[in-house]
Amino acid sequence: SLTDSPVTLKILQNCVPRVSHYFDKEHYTYVGHQIVIQESIEHFGAVVWPGALALSQYLESNQEQFNLKDKKVLEIGAGTGLVSIVACILGAYVTATDLPEVLENLSFNISRNTQNVNAHKPEVRKLVWGEGLNEDFPASTYHYDFILATDVVYHHTALDPLLATMVYFCKPGTVLLWANKFRFSTDYEFLEKLCNIFNTTILAEFPESNVKLLKATVREN
Repeated sequence: SLTDSPVTLKILQNCVPRVSHYFDKEHYTYVGHQIVIQESIEHFGAVVWPGALALSQYLESNQEQFNLKDKKVLEIGAGTGLVSIVACILGAYVTATDLPEVLENLSFNISRNTQNVNAHKPEVRKLVWGEGLNEDFPASTYHYDFILATDVVYHHTALDPLLATMVYFCKPGTVLLWANKFRFSTDYEFLEKLCNIFNTTILAEFPESNVKLLKATVREN
């Protein structure tokens, strides 16, 4: 069951007039920093999707409610790295994860945009949803304050492993923030499964782009 009524927001076009003329670079401004994102048209994970813009904007605007300073943050399906970069600028210990073929571009964007940021150095790691979680991220060692996920739910077959990954990393005290553009019935089915497992609240809706931003926490028995 979903509680509270969400705020209705617009995704602000935080794109700065482009300095470069390459099709593959987007310029954004969050938390007073200009962020340059290199995109790749070869992978889904290498394009900035609307959920990433929505969550970046929300984290920037709600720093009191969600204070990331010195918090341990894991982004799953980090893609181009925009959200992880914003979390790093906000002072978090960030681990950005994605599939092996996305990591080169992800690492490039994160290192380029955080090298002058006076914060914790972010980490980039491989994470295939539902695979090798306890070997790569043993529960005894890894505990995250926040799990961030944007546009991880779309028309693909890995929804059950994705849910299993969210369940694995969400311990008591962890906050999952998931922003997604809702396009297909499978998106709503995933949301329903999420609501059956976690305490789930819709924090914000962006009607123009069909993005919903949800907060989920483990049900305490």
